[in-house]
Amino acid sequence: MEDNKTYYQGQVLWAQLDPNRHLRHSAYADFCAQARSNMLKESGLSLEEFAKSGIGPILFREELIYHREIGLDEKITVKVELTKLNTSNFRFSFRHEIYKENGVKAATVIVDGAWLNLKERKLTSIPKDWESHIDRIPKALDYQSESTPK
Repeated sequence: MEDNKTYYQGQVLWAQLDPNRHLRHSAYADFCAQARSNMLKESGLSLEEFAKSGIGPILFREELIYHREIGLDEKITVKVELTKLNTSNFRFSFRHEIYKENGVKAATVIVDGAWLNLKERKLTSIPKDWESHIDRIPKALDYQSESTPK
């Protein structure tokens, strides 16, 4: 397994299977969303903090790459790392890696998103005091940071 940090561990439930008796595609997204939420909370950006600031993360794209099949009762681990961040408009990309209990990588999930002002329903940058929280998020070895002039 990679050295990036684990943010979710769990067992595959019967309700998460598809007709072929393996993990359904939407369950991968659910596991990754929970891992991202856990990671953000651990970095100091809980759902309560988002609500207090009137900001929420939104996704524009989600890409799922299957490596190995995951079946019923398997225990999985989800690791998350930041791969891209634009420091002007705080668009972001995260890479999630889902591992089987035996350490074999089962899937890679890449998401691209941004921060949304929940009242205005427009993209926004995050408050300055959140930057220290963003600094605590694990960065990928291929992490790219860019700053776009306003």
